[in-house]
Amino acid sequence: MKFALFYEIPVARPWTDRSEYWAYKNTLEQAVLGDRVGFHSFWTVEHHFLEEYSHCSNPEILYGAIAAQTKNLRIGYGVRLMPKPYNHPVRSAESAAVLDLLSDGRVEFGSGRSSTRAELEGFGIDPHQTREMWEEALRHIVGCWTNDLYEFEGKHWQMPPRRVLPKPLQKPHPPLWGATSSPDGHGQVGRAGIGLCSFTVGVPPEELKGRIDLYRQGLAACADPVGKFVNDQAATFTMVHCAPTKEEAYAVAEESFPWYAQHGAKLIGSVAEWLEGKELGSYDYAAPILQHQRAGELDYMTFDYLHTTGSSVVGDPDECIEACRRYEEAGCDLLLCLVNPYKIPHEKVMQSIELIGTHVIPEFQR
Repeated sequence: MKFALFYEIPVARPWTDRSEYWAYKNTLEQAVLGDRVGFHSFWTVEHHFLEEYSHCSNPEILYGAIAAQTKNLRIGYGVRLMPKPYNHPVRSAESAAVLDLLSDGRVEFGSGRSSTRAELEGFGIDPHQTREMWEEALRHIVGCWTNDLYEFEGKHWQMPPRRVLPKPLQKPHPPLWGATSSPDGHGQVGRAGIGLCSFTVGVPPEELKGRIDLYRQGLAACADPVGKFVNDQAATFTMVHCAPTKEEAYAVAEESFPWYAQHGAKLIGSVAEWLEGKELGSYDYAAPILQHQRAGELDYMTFDYLHTTGSSVVGDPDECIEACRRYEEAGCDLLLCLVNPYKIPHEKVMQSIELIGTHVIPEFQR
């Protein structure tokens, strides 16, 4: 199992005129350290309007800065949003190609469709069309990368013959990934023949195993891969904090871990609330989350719950190794480590990255 740094780039209140400045500067410094201590890759989300939770709306600018200051760290879109008008397929193809050239071929191209009311409603997107837009856009992007001249006449996008430039350095193209939070989405990502980003917070590794199995079943049934090759890697993300002692790790994480889990669940449930009384379609997984919220059950997602169920990785290096083994046994190939889910101080994040690189990662390279 490989290890990656994963970021939402939260900015906790109260804000100052330098809060976002330091959030980005600290993230960059953490990425440089991650490169030095052996992390496989660095990934961020693309989110819009999500106050405190994520101020990462234009991540490819950050990716360029990271590419300039690192050598080995692969750079993952985690993810590029596909529905219109978030990003046009041609612009997505161009963005990733430029980054691939500047990074000497280190791009991992993750894609997704969005899962919050604030973003979907804010951009005027019909939630019932997001899944079909995701797959159509991804096929256009691959076409732009792998054809000298390319044209398309799809349901959502059209383009006469054009030479989309530049082309990525990796041939035939960077590895493709798809993000999903729903069980049926795991199968769809597999049938597309692309890597899995299983984005479900507060789920024990043993439950994750069932979702990765659905992905593997989809891969076995893949008859028409989206890309020119099949990426059969499964990734998931979890909150991670490592400290010299268990007591320190728990004290540092006890506020941020449950805040992130509860707030993230509410954001997903917001889609069900928005569409209440209407057909949820592929967002039907949001309905139970909304029910749990209204019943006050999200409050049970405490630090103790996240810790004791293994729904997070927290502790001293030995405990973190033990927790990570459960993810490996569940079939995870790449563990995306959310090292700052809310307001963990920069110096503590740096310490955690150093300890993981020094003590944890080597245990999975033997």
